[in-house]
Amino acid sequence: MSFSHPLARGAKVWTAKSGDDKEQRVLVIVTTIPLDAHHKGYKRGLVEKLSRAAREHLADSKEAEAFMLVNRLRDWNAARP
Repeated sequence: MSFSHPLARGAKVWTAKSGDDKEQRVLVIVTTIPLDAHHKGYKRGLVEKLSRAAREHLADSKEAEAFMLVNRLRDWNAARP
């Protein structure tokens, strides 16, 4: 069962490896909502709603141990040289 939510633009389970070679499955959720609390469009309620849905999905599916929310790469405001 894959994660689906109106605030999510995509989601995939990835395997992360720690420094001591332990593996953990992580649900990575891509969204367009601002995740930085200092961003003018940040809405805490939307971030909490998406996070709650992710926690519920993980509790039901057991496909991953953790989740993380990320913005689309093109939404990142990286400093340009």
